[in-house]
Amino acid sequence: MSPFDRDAADELLQPEMMGSEAEIAFEGALRPKSLAEFVGQQRVRGQLQLLLDAATIQNRTPDHILLAGPPGLGKTTLAMIVAHESGRPLRLSSGPAIQHAGDLAAVLSSLVPGEVLFVDEIHRMARSAEELLYLAMEDFRIDIMVGKGAGATSIPLDLAPFTLVGATTRSGLLPNPLRDRFGFTAHLEFYDPAELVHVLRRAAVMLELQIEESALIEIAGRSRGTPRIANRLLRRVRDYALVHGGAATREVVRNALELYDVDELGLDRLDRAVMNILLTRFAGGPVGLNTLAVSVGEESETIESVVEPFLVRIGLIVRTPRGRMATRAGWEHFGLSAPDETASRPAKSARGPASQPLFGDEL
Repeated sequence: MSPFDRDAADELLQPEMMGSEAEIAFEGALRPKSLAEFVGQQRVRGQLQLLLDAATIQNRTPDHILLAGPPGLGKTTLAMIVAHESGRPLRLSSGPAIQHAGDLAAVLSSLVPGEVLFVDEIHRMARSAEELLYLAMEDFRIDIMVGKGAGATSIPLDLAPFTLVGATTRSGLLPNPLRDRFGFTAHLEFYDPAELVHVLRRAAVMLELQIEESALIEIAGRSRGTPRIANRLLRRVRDYALVHGGAATREVVRNALELYDVDELGLDRLDRAVMNILLTRFAGGPVGLNTLAVSVGEESETIESVVEPFLVRIGLIVRTPRGRMATRAGWEHFGLSAPDETASRPAKSARGPASQPLFGDEL
């Protein structure tokens, strides 16, 4: 390649590289650096601030912290804030990456004094690693087995004091001995629309996006109470306004989110597919989980962990001993009429006589 061709190629690549760097910089800047900048979770912020201030006054490492809550509420961001406000280095890892006790021993033995170890999805850590973590969290020590059989010996290894910050979306899967060793457990709650508007306003400034207040309110109402979803929708609105050459008005937000299959309640394509199958094919239920998943063409785990929690939370479906059932709000949102009064009262139909057909043989 001649120097001219090389220079031309560099000019072609430069805008793309600059765009990628800008997106990476935006992602980093989007995360608040302190508890004062963190929006929402007021009670958790106050509890964490007290814990960190007390550790600073006593000149010790903060207690181990467990952050529990649905995805996208800021668990990773809070772990970074704990390290930043403590003035400590941060080590990032995840439960699925620690599948053997040796993996965890290698990480723990390399920690420097006071370091913050963040383990995302800690409930997915291997059981052998969890058992090794018990002693490490309590006494800052691990026992390493050397050799096999009758000649095996246990060598104790002292660890530098550290703070473990574990994040989990399913705290019920954590064994009790591990959960009890955390000095503080924070339960993160979904955000209300006013808090999401604050999050979106801050993100819009960083994106250099001129957007109306009513448009921010519209996005917040479709964000499922989750800042991560709100920021993602804002970026799609930014793209739509950029391509169509207009301001980010409320009408632009509605057009953009309609293009991406996000309705007024925040339901996406899969949510509506599940509801349509439940309402039209199974007359509102009750219907078993596996039957519902097969009808939609998705795995039952996807329906149970991704779709169902939000539909239950906003009151469109309920879980009963006989299966999933649509509520009256579910019928009304899709502009349909419930076939009879029992469709809106699942508790009685679940315990009373079998007045409705049961679709599926499992919950």
